[in-house]
Amino acid sequence: MKMGTALIYDEEMTKYKLLWVDPVCKIEVPERLTVSHEALIKTGLADRCISVPVREATDADILLVHSEEYLEAVKKTPYMTLEDLQEFTLQYGDVYFHPNIYHCAKLAAGAALQLVDSVMTGKVRNGMALVRPPGHHSMRSAASGFCVFNNVAIAAQYAKQQYGVKRVLIVDWDVHHGQGVQYCFEDDPSVLYFSWHRYEHQKFWPQLKESDYNSVGKEKGAGFNINVPWNKVGMKNSDYLSVFCHILLPVAYEFSPDLVLVCAGFDSAIGDPEGEMCASPDIFAHLTHLLMNLAGGKLCAVLEGGYNLTSLPQSVCQTVQTLLGDPAPRPANLDGPCESALESLHCVRSAHRQYWSCLKHAAELPTSDVTTKRIKLAEEEEDKLKKVEEEKNAEEEVWPEPPKRVAPAVRTALVLPNDVACPDGCKRFSSSEDPVIVNKLRKNFLKDADDSDALTSLSSLIALVEKMERNEICNGLALVPDVSMAMMCVVQHAATALRNRVLVVCVGDAGVSSHGTEDGKTLVVQFSNREPEEQKCKYHISVCLKKGCSDVSGFAQAVLGLLLPLGYEYDPSLVLLARTPDSGLCDSVWQQLTGLLQGIAQGHTLVLMQEAETSCVGPTASSLFGDAAPSLGKLHAPLPEDVEALERLRHRLQVDWKLLQTTAPETGGGDEH
Repeated sequence: MKMGTALIYDEEMTKYKLLWVDPVCKIEVPERLTVSHEALIKTGLADRCISVPVREATDADILLVHSEEYLEAVKKTPYMTLEDLQEFTLQYGDVYFHPNIYHCAKLAAGAALQLVDSVMTGKVRNGMALVRPPGHHSMRSAASGFCVFNNVAIAAQYAKQQYGVKRVLIVDWDVHHGQGVQYCFEDDPSVLYFSWHRYEHQKFWPQLKESDYNSVGKEKGAGFNINVPWNKVGMKNSDYLSVFCHILLPVAYEFSPDLVLVCAGFDSAIGDPEGEMCASPDIFAHLTHLLMNLAGGKLCAVLEGGYNLTSLPQSVCQTVQTLLGDPAPRPANLDGPCESALESLHCVRSAHRQYWSCLKHAAELPTSDVTTKRIKLAEEEEDKLKKVEEEKNAEEEVWPEPPKRVAPAVRTALVLPNDVACPDGCKRFSSSEDPVIVNKLRKNFLKDADDSDALTSLSSLIALVEKMERNEICNGLALVPDVSMAMMCVVQHAATALRNRVLVVCVGDAGVSSHGTEDGKTLVVQFSNREPEEQKCKYHISVCLKKGCSDVSGFAQAVLGLLLPLGYEYDPSLVLLARTPDSGLCDSVWQQLTGLLQGIAQGHTLVLMQEAETSCVGPTASSLFGDAAPSLGKLHAPLPEDVEALERLRHRLQVDWKLLQTTAPETGGGDEH
């Protein structure tokens, strides 16, 4: 990947700890930082990153978000006695002070600014800052929830002031609501703040009404504050991915940020005593990947929470490895979102439908207020369940270590005619013709023609797929004489291996074989402007767009809300992405599609294009190679007919594909109305 990934860490930030007994604060320990950094060293990821030194944030930096009175008060803490520190701490919620914490808090905020500087000046493409104390709870004039200065909020204001950034997306996947970030930007339409958080109908800290789905921002900032409340513990990978596909990504693409900041709290991972969630650490590889094509790849992740000293370093490694460009692992346990997650999803989409055209067709709020109805349940029953839960949690939770992610020796291989140049960094691929493959190809595909060029091209294609199956090559691109024939050839070959499942994504009107769709060995999703015949089976899906793929907004909505959930749930071992010359798809949208699909099948994507499309080789190879796709700009409203057609299709398919659901079964199951 061009440029690199910054890693910002300084041992100095481990040099403060709790000096008195406080059951709430005892989990915020220096080891949170050391185990995370040691894991990056042990896995070799730290060596692959570009180390950027930290600096202290200046008073001017801190005053971008905090009041002068608060800053002056915190400045006095290094000179306080233990009793004074305890007294000072009492005026704030769930936080502690230490003689060295002011210095560490300046380093934490400064590290976030160093990361923004490195990304915005193009020294690196993206990066992660391992910092302590965390920041997202601290408010203008108050420390809160282990946080002293609001690192990410300061970074967002700094990016706007220093670099003239017009639109910032802040994604807060910590398990607590970052109320400090929300308060800072709730009336500011230049910052889109997204947070999911354990809420339990306002019973979980910080127990604020403003953390619920109906807090959408104020005045000009209405619609730019998105809260997804988790009203139950135990949320899994499916719940997290559903919210990304059906809320965050569609809105983020419509917003079109110039910079993405992540409040990267890993207390939302399995085993954490605060979150009590069940999402495995490798889900953070996918969440990170899905954000990496926004803002031209300018992504800064800043550590927030994470208190399980096993899942925290695992999650940090998954995030950094993805930022470095390694293929994401196969997603685990995607069995669809739970009912409580669907209720929250439904409420958030309804609350924001008036602000975002991509959500305009979201179902209206259910008649019963789902955020409060469960509070009325018999208290004794809840207490019983809680006791059982506490006993269960008392036992040490065990989960498998995330699978080792091995990046193939060759990232991108290209099968090209001799007169087409191979882009830098990619490998030209051709194979000596295997007699068995050649005979098979002649028999099945080239009966009538003695076309040696087609034979050479197809046999190279099969050899390339075999190398991808063995993980010797990650992905590939082939210019072929006939896209339909090449698709059929690859699908039939891949289907001979028992464990293979192929996701075929066809953009344009090419004829697509139904081979393998009867038994689920192949899932075909085709985008075109042709009205499909009646759908024969759940594995052959036609998406009809009125203007074909030339309407960027409609196509983007179909990819994010339909194709990605289908692809993740199907979990193929190979993605076959084909484009016909008449597709009408512009290069930037094509690159976004190519980039997003690489989160599936461990990045094993094979792109097929017609021989004449030589001008598209460079942009496509760039996306396969891991470079961020160009921004699509702020998206206009898609055609109403397309949105309605997509909703009807999703409504029909969600019976078989759980990740397409956006409402709980009791509220009607579909958004169509």
